[in-house]
Amino acid sequence: MSIRTTCIGAYPKPDYIEIGNFAETGQQDTGITRAFTYTDDGAGEVAEELLVEATRAAIEDQLACGVDIPTDGEQRRENYIHYHCRNLAGIDFVDLTRKVHRNGAAVADLPTIRARIEPRGNHFLDRDFRIAQQFSDHPVKLTVPGPLSIIDTTANAWYRTERELAFDLADALNYEIRALAAAGCRYIQVDEPLFVRKVDDALAFGIECLDRCFDGLGPEVTRVMHMCCGYPGHIDDEAYHKADPDCYFQLARAVDGSSIDQVSIEDAHCLNDLALLEQFSSSAVILGMVTIASSRVETSDEIKQRLELALRHIDADRLLAAPDCGLMMLGRELAMAKLDNLCKAAQAIDQR
Repeated sequence: MSIRTTCIGAYPKPDYIEIGNFAETGQQDTGITRAFTYTDDGAGEVAEELLVEATRAAIEDQLACGVDIPTDGEQRRENYIHYHCRNLAGIDFVDLTRKVHRNGAAVADLPTIRARIEPRGNHFLDRDFRIAQQFSDHPVKLTVPGPLSIIDTTANAWYRTERELAFDLADALNYEIRALAAAGCRYIQVDEPLFVRKVDDALAFGIECLDRCFDGLGPEVTRVMHMCCGYPGHIDDEAYHKADPDCYFQLARAVDGSSIDQVSIEDAHCLNDLALLEQFSSSAVILGMVTIASSRVETSDEIKQRLELALRHIDADRLLAAPDCGLMMLGRELAMAKLDNLCKAAQAIDQR
């Protein structure tokens, strides 16, 4: 049995999808960005058949490389947070608020929370899942932004405390996650990169909110959470201020004690002390084996060697291999080269 492989979320978009890739586009000369690219009613001029075709292509690329649990590639999303926010009542996408976020790593004009957060009453991720799953004989994973990460990438003009806001967001996310599970999605991932940037908040209420996101799901659903250390502004940007990966040690036992089945962490961009894996006594670990913002393609041999080191600290049935985060910055050729080597390395691990 080889090590299982998965992707984290986003995959490079084809040229015919002009809605951005985690796009924070705009006034680069001033350092201020508008952190979304859709018009207020959604995907703008992109035709539905093109979005479906892009989803099909992203999934088929992942399967061709040997990925066991692909994602839909987030082809419909301008970024992984605001796509979901547009389907929540209480968030204003017209009158934006300038905010420093990501612990000072970014400045953007952001959507503003002006009323209580609630679902709009029309599910949407179950549609995305059904479209994606028809292109795969493997289970397709869908991703959802977590409460703390939504808070960081919006401006709060309504709630007295971030804790109160986080729990309303968790309830609204749970509404969508339950529908996703009912549609047959067996791998659902909540993305919380802010855990490693705001460890105190994560421990104080973030993990409880994470559990609430998954409330009511049966054992047939694998509950996944992802906490990377952040995206740079462009490929091969070595100066970007990423979160400190040592924060994983502060969070590991609390995450392991939650309802989460799998936790995704970076390891390729900045190597961890692999004793970290011993902190997860019940959760499986999705370990980042290739970088997502470097043009260098890791060899299958070096990935295999790192996996073998990891197996000294965690059982093979609780270890999965993946990229550090989403692949959208790389372009299709680089993304496939990295995934191909990742899957070859994982398949070369002999667990007989």
